[in-house]
Amino acid sequence: MENIGSLNVFVIVAETRSFVGAGEVLGISSSAVGKAMARLEKRLGVRLFHRSTRSIAITAEGTMFLERCRRIFSEIEAAEQELSQTLAAPRGRLRVSLPLAGMLFMPAITKFMRLFPEVSIDLDFTDRLVDVIEEGFDAVVRTGDLSDSRLMTRTLGKFSHRVVGTAEYFARFGIPEKPQDLSGHICLHHKYPSSGKLERWPLRHDPGRRKLELPVSSMASTLEPLVSMAEQGLGIACLPHFTIHSQIAHGKLVPVLAEHIEDVGEFNILWPSSRHLSPKVQAFVRFMSENLFRA
Repeated sequence: MENIGSLNVFVIVAETRSFVGAGEVLGISSSAVGKAMARLEKRLGVRLFHRSTRSIAITAEGTMFLERCRRIFSEIEAAEQELSQTLAAPRGRLRVSLPLAGMLFMPAITKFMRLFPEVSIDLDFTDRLVDVIEEGFDAVVRTGDLSDSRLMTRTLGKFSHRVVGTAEYFARFGIPEKPQDLSGHICLHHKYPSSGKLERWPLRHDPGRRKLELPVSSMASTLEPLVSMAEQGLGIACLPHFTIHSQIAHGKLVPVLAEHIEDVGEFNILWPSSRHLSPKVQAFVRFMSENLFRA
């Protein structure tokens, strides 16, 4: 333990570049710090600092030793956290970013809140690509491949799209039997709020045909207005199935071109990489991966 104490003094001296500053941090005199460093250097048989009357500077050997000491203290801290977290219950504020169509998640999230009443949920709904670490999120749910070496990820579930309209709309404009038939229809599009680009309808493309250009009648940066416009018979839209499964089940919207849709998307949950995950994040990730599409 005496050796650990001298290593701690060494790290603080290296970070403050001052015996006086290290003494203030540790609550001891600068002379006591100097003596501790002299004893450590004697035991190691190397010089850790270059000293002058005005300042000190770490040596090359000291720099190498500093990195090893930091790893030692990091392991000690991790061991303490691991031990304390085995007994800790999930609690505290949990900040989560969800896509704008995140109402899909509310049945599962409300179940999580009932199961873990000591966790306070802070939900942020946006389709923009947030910086999980810089913006202080505990977890983020998004579609697609969002690779980031700083993050861990787990797939929550898969979904597909449907091209839909009302029965009245199709009675008026006809039912499209192939993607090329869409050129004569009122197409409602989703645009990405971050770029303003229109989301591509995932329809199979015949290599022998010219690239399909769909009419752009109306557009919206969120999905809910498109669902509403389609329900009102104002056009047809290509939407994730989870946003309109109820409308399809109750006959409010009719799917078409099902055999021409080729995509399967997936929801992923991402969280900051850490050897020892906090109980609240660990519980949320596990619960959502097990319950999202069963809620």
